[in-house]
Amino acid sequence: MPPLLELRNVKMYYSTSRGVVRAVDGISFRLNKGEAMALVGESGSGKSSLAFTIIRLLPRNVAEIGGEIFFYDDELGTIDLMKMSEEEIRRKIRWKKISMVFQASMNALNPVLRVRDQMIEPLVLHLGLSEDEALKISEEALRSVGLTKDVLMRYPFELSGGMKQRVVIAMAIMMKPKLIILDEPTSALDVITQANIMNLLKELKTKYNLSYILITHDIALASEIADKIGVMYAGKLVELAPADVFFYKPKHPYSQKLLAAVPTLREEKTIEYIPGDVPSLITPPSGCRFHPRCPYAIKGKCDKEEPVMKHIEESEVACWLY
Repeated sequence: MPPLLELRNVKMYYSTSRGVVRAVDGISFRLNKGEAMALVGESGSGKSSLAFTIIRLLPRNVAEIGGEIFFYDDELGTIDLMKMSEEEIRRKIRWKKISMVFQASMNALNPVLRVRDQMIEPLVLHLGLSEDEALKISEEALRSVGLTKDVLMRYPFELSGGMKQRVVIAMAIMMKPKLIILDEPTSALDVITQANIMNLLKELKTKYNLSYILITHDIALASEIADKIGVMYAGKLVELAPADVFFYKPKHPYSQKLLAAVPTLREEKTIEYIPGDVPSLITPPSGCRFHPRCPYAIKGKCDKEEPVMKHIEESEVACWLY
């Protein structure tokens, strides 16, 4: 069976008053059906921009978009999302096949509309269902995330942060998509609620055989659910590895530094930090974009030539050390 999602050299640049921002710059990877992938990296590395490119929710100031995004569906076959028009994406793909839980999604609910109205709207508009049919599906979706149908008649401000997050997740699974993109799904939640939401996501993944792309800064959170880890830096994918390999043997120096900055409970270690800042994506460094901050940079090589992804054991890594 072909992969559920395959990206080949995907690019998406923004146009700004200061210049062109190379937010997503040549990303390639595969995601299989029922698989969960976590994208990790510092703020400004292009993780959310990549998510918007996949689901084709693009801002007005796009300067360039390119590459191929193949999506496999039993009904539609293998299709290149980049060749589909906005109308086709809206009718056939978005929310039906690929949905998204947005960053700070608790604020995505309209405070002056009841939850009921916000949940049934896409079902009525996209699927042409009657209001009664849409209500039944909404109730089922709420039950799936541990909420009662009484929530439908409430306004968002009457719900706790965790309940609002569950409502947004229910809206994402309502139309039975194959892939859900989760952009910081537990941000602004307390630790206990975070754990409950992650347990919920794991249950839904098993129950509906969902595939996830989880975007997060929290490495520990990624370890809870991810089958593989993708590390992004300055618009580039620098490492892709199975989760059990990545957490015990990261290859790229940036990945090693990220894990070294995470405290652990089961072992004593010296917490490290990454010196410097994420480079500007308007004028990124030549060669490897991490070389100004890398302790192992090879002068005349890393600062001149851009590394390509190579298979090293079970991982893929873009680094001249290999």
